[in-house]
Amino acid sequence: MNFKVILAAAALLATQSFAIIGIGGHYAPGFGTKMKAAPAAPVAEGIQFSHGGFDGTMQGFGFKLWIDILPIFDIEATYNIQFGSYDAALYVDGVAEPLPLEIELAGTPFGKANPKFVASGLDVSITYPLTFIPVLRPYIGGGVTYHLNTFVLNQSFVQGIIDDPAISDMIKSAANKEGLDPEALQAKAQELEALGQTLKQKVQDKAMDEGLKTSIGGHVLVGMRAKLPIIPIAAYCNFKYYFGGDYPKEVDAGNMTLEVGGGFAL
Repeated sequence: MNFKVILAAAALLATQSFAIIGIGGHYAPGFGTKMKAAPAAPVAEGIQFSHGGFDGTMQGFGFKLWIDILPIFDIEATYNIQFGSYDAALYVDGVAEPLPLEIELAGTPFGKANPKFVASGLDVSITYPLTFIPVLRPYIGGGVTYHLNTFVLNQSFVQGIIDDPAISDMIKSAANKEGLDPEALQAKAQELEALGQTLKQKVQDKAMDEGLKTSIGGHVLVGMRAKLPIIPIAAYCNFKYYFGGDYPKEVDAGNMTLEVGGGFAL
């Protein structure tokens, strides 16, 4: 009798160790992605532009929904956002100091800062559990990825922003601060602020015109979920390798992402 009770309890705990459905959030850095720097090149008469690059880890985060109730295989849907910062500056002929470019796009979580390349992707994955032991659920799988990437603030993009002679004149005037007294420097600061607002609107307008670069690729993954019996909380860790997808010519994608997080599992 006691043996049957123990066996039934063990079966119940094993069943409740796997969730029917779960939703969570995670840290999602990307590895190996590089962005090439560009040397100074003319973008308007008397004005040059250059941008830096980055090499290594792109910071990121994401969200995941998974379904474990299906027989044989499970389904995951994941949305990841990753970003890397780089420097950008305008150089005016005859002015020693460069004019750094800071971008402030409405609706982004970054505020006013150096330009950022943002890569996001929606993954739909089918995974196959390697074991059915309680608590731990290792699996392998793969699926389809819908990539959405932002523009790079490169020479052609900037050239399209400052093609207006009035904008070029504003840049030349704002960059020249040599030999100014304190009162004139204060006026120059206001001029720079006005220039920043003008360039911000120009970048927003051109970004809206260009939109996000979209493409379809795929991925393979290996991962593990952990869930204690009864408690409706699960932790997970995935490593994904991506293939396919289009990126700006300045970006060499590393195609590797780690997802570490947790969430509610019922």
